[in-house]
Amino acid sequence: MDAFTHETFLSPFSWRYGSAEMRNIWSQFHQRRLWRRVWVALASVQAEAGLVSEAQVEDLRAHQDAIDWERAQELERALRHDLMAEVRTYAEQCAVGGGIIHLGATSMDIEDNAEALRIREALALVRAGIAKLLRALMVHIQAEADTVVMAYTHIQPAEPTTVGYRLAQYAYEFLCDLQSLDAFVVRGKGFKGAVGTAASYAHLLAGTDMTPEEMERRVMERLGLEAMPVTTQTYSRKMDYGVLAILAGIAASAHKLALDMRLLQSPLFGEMSEPFGRQQVGSSAMPFKRNPINAESVCSLARYVASLPQVTWSNAALSMLERTLDDSANRRTVLPEAFLAVDEILSRLTRIVTGLTIGRPAIARNLAVYGPFSGTEPLLMALVKAGADRQAMHEVIRDASMTAWAAIQTGSQNPLVDLLTTRPDVLRWLSPETVRSIMAQGADAGQAPAMSRALCTRIEAYLEQAPQHTQR
Repeated sequence: MDAFTHETFLSPFSWRYGSAEMRNIWSQFHQRRLWRRVWVALASVQAEAGLVSEAQVEDLRAHQDAIDWERAQELERALRHDLMAEVRTYAEQCAVGGGIIHLGATSMDIEDNAEALRIREALALVRAGIAKLLRALMVHIQAEADTVVMAYTHIQPAEPTTVGYRLAQYAYEFLCDLQSLDAFVVRGKGFKGAVGTAASYAHLLAGTDMTPEEMERRVMERLGLEAMPVTTQTYSRKMDYGVLAILAGIAASAHKLALDMRLLQSPLFGEMSEPFGRQQVGSSAMPFKRNPINAESVCSLARYVASLPQVTWSNAALSMLERTLDDSANRRTVLPEAFLAVDEILSRLTRIVTGLTIGRPAIARNLAVYGPFSGTEPLLMALVKAGADRQAMHEVIRDASMTAWAAIQTGSQNPLVDLLTTRPDVLRWLSPETVRSIMAQGADAGQAPAMSRALCTRIEAYLEQAPQHTQR
């Protein structure tokens, strides 16, 4: 195998991002093992049709995992065709069965079925990553379901929510991603030949008791794959686009969580932060810094994944007639890099969530400063119920709120409750005690605790279901 070192360019996905398991799935060795698995399945069914012998099939099966990368590369330099180089390499290893490898097939009969198997394996790994992240989120959702915290709209203080309910928003989006992944059916090309008509197999099977349709069904059954009902030379590239759409959706959910983490880790909020190692360096110039580097990395990788569906869209839309080769080069990188990036994103997010730090002093500080404003909506409704004019009271409360806001900017405590309990136009309708009681109730988080726990129950029930088709 070629010796790649850090003295030449290496993709960060070769060593920095993604798990060893995901890199293995998208490795050249694994690709060739899958090609050979498809060839063995095809030969096995051809033996049932009487076209080849069982001894030939057994010979192929015996050498199925004997990948010889160096020999394949030597042959490819002359042949300029990676699959044919592997056919020749495999055939050289099989003295009995080598002559029947790839019988009746075109390259994409092998490559596209193998690619479908590989995509399915990669989706199963992504599924496991989402499930692990969801379980990490649920730990904090349950623990913090009642922890009241300020909610923000337009990045401005709004009304209270709870830490658990905020985390539940992220968990729900990942649950939706998981459901989308589970609903997606990975299909292979099947065995339909050079333009999708299965003409080569019709000729090959002439005089036997087996039809091309039956042959395809039996081979795909051995591979555990469903075949697309019609194809060109390749399976529909809409499937790649569908896969990338799922991965981009996961990246969007991850970006939302990570972006909020970056915002909340700022000392101006201080309400949550990612774990920070005892010897971790936040900045080369400013030793005091605690930068949210993992959340920033998640956002960076998610941004990259979001750009990739356009490539697969073009592959689907711009392939002319029964097939052009202009998708081949970019598919060598867009599929593995999308999966490796999402794999890394889920891994980093799980570490962030598992080690999540809740900034309780900052939560209390922000509630004390901004919490009183959240009582203005229930106060307005109570005043109207008592007989006041809604528009007039809205202006009274707005005026008092602006005065209170100005006081906060100078470092003073929030005087809003005191201002409203001394306004004659408010006291005409409600007593000071009633105003204070209503304003205090306004700091309530409503149904957030119950809804947080209910979502955890829903997620747990979904995760306990039987594994989906992506895990076969």
